[in-house]
Amino acid sequence: MNAFGDSALDAIGQHLADGGLIILAGDALRDGDLDFAMAASRVTPQAINFMARHGRGLICLGLTQPRAWKLGITPQNSGEGGDSGRPFGVSIEARHGVETGISAHDRAHTIAVAMAPDARAADLVKPGHVFPLIANPEGLAARRSTLEAGIALCDRFDLGEGVVLCAIMRDDGTMARRADMEGFATEHDTPIVDIGNLLVG
Repeated sequence: MNAFGDSALDAIGQHLADGGLIILAGDALRDGDLDFAMAASRVTPQAINFMARHGRGLICLGLTQPRAWKLGITPQNSGEGGDSGRPFGVSIEARHGVETGISAHDRAHTIAVAMAPDARAADLVKPGHVFPLIANPEGLAARRSTLEAGIALCDRFDLGEGVVLCAIMRDDGTMARRADMEGFATEHDTPIVDIGNLLVG
């Protein structure tokens, strides 16, 4: 995980620790789609609102497999031939402290409940408005995606077992590409991180 150089990667880690968002690029499974990403342990309603406004895609909570199992989150895929292969778990909501569940506040609260050190399955209800993704236990070596990249970064910098992800679309509804986001990244202090630079060389 040092293709950036240690100082650049440490700066990304500090940015995430401070509650900042990054843009993950280079997902080999989604033809170059981009995601906003942030450490789930640092989630705020403001961050959820930013992703909903500027990303426009589905906001998901990526989790390590042990954390998902601890929370009683099971995969939606049945293992049968018609499955998409995407690692979605059953959607969740905080049992207490939410109203409709879909507001930025409510989704941030659900994520915070799921990431609490003492969180347990009874703290959540299903279905809900937060969509879990369950990371491959073998990480980027097995699955080169924004999910595993985000989990790897959070693990490296001791930021917990979860990452919030949001796919980024253009104004016209098509999927954004890196060239679309260069100016945005500078303006909004959201560094672009290429997954290829996170792979152990």
